Amino acid sequence: MHIKKHAAIFAAVACVAAQAQAANWSDTFVGYRYGSDFHEPNNPNDVKKNIIQFTHASGYSFGQNFVNLDIFKSDEADPTSRGGSTGATEFYLTYRHQLHLGKLFDKNLAFGPVKEVALTAGFDLNTKNTTFAPQKRLFVVGPTLKFDVPGFLDVSLLYGRESNHCGLGAPACPTADITFDPQWILSAAWGIPFEAGPVPLKFQGFVNYNSAKGKDYADVETSAETLMRTSLMVDVGQLVASKKNTVLVGLGYELWRNKFGNEKTSSGATKDGINTNALMLQAEWHF
Repeated sequence: MHIKKHAAIFAAVACVAAQAQAANWSDTFVGYRYGSDFHEPNNPNDVKKNIIQFTHASGYSFGQNFVNLDIFKSDEADPTSRGGSTGATEFYLTYRHQLHLGKLFDKNLAFGPVKEVALTAGFDLNTKNTTFAPQKRLFVVGPTLKFDVPGFLDVSLLYGRESNHCGLGAPACPTADITFDPQWILSAAWGIPFEAGPVPLKFQGFVNYNSAKGKDYADVETSAETLMRTSLMVDVGQLVASKKNTVLVGLGYELWRNKFGNEKTSSGATKDGINTNALMLQAEWHF
């Protein structure tokens, strides 16, 4: 309830701000990623995933919005709750809003390489049709430093509070629904365009370091977690048809350590499937 209350308050504030200020820029795209070396906690198998991505970012006079929906379709190595040869499907939604404090208060907050200071807040929601049946609800808020670089580079320190669900039942999950302890999230996100000779490129991605969040469903201490997704993209639209930032293709990489804060079992053994190193083929269509 604590998370939902704060998320509702922030959503209302963001909605008022968005209505009060028309967007002065926006970028919307549909993306596709594929990789064959993903992993899931307590699962020793390599998992192939096809991922569809819907992303929208826009800015107004006092800040900006970011919305991303990833739809992950696994192969049979990550089955649904029904078992068989059908792979699971996961929906993961992320929303972030930045309120640019220098613009809001009409003050120059730039210092060194930092051009602006913002307040970031938002939430993550997910669901997946596995036996575990997660229902992640994460609320975050904290300061962001916006760096003066080509494209963008944002570094945030966020307070996070997560609630979730485990459908496995006892003894794996004696507690089905849990609100974890508060955690700190150090986050960086970037999108840097550059050129290698005649080839227009973009280096983009994010990395999150999440501190431990207390005990899990089985009363086992969680561990700090690191997730990085990054990619090097060729701006094919600009290269072929002089249409910048329309069609991009490239290679991506996902690094995940202690996925979802998992590391040890109740007996002290290291869990399977908690680390990922996965190369990905990627494509984006911006419109």
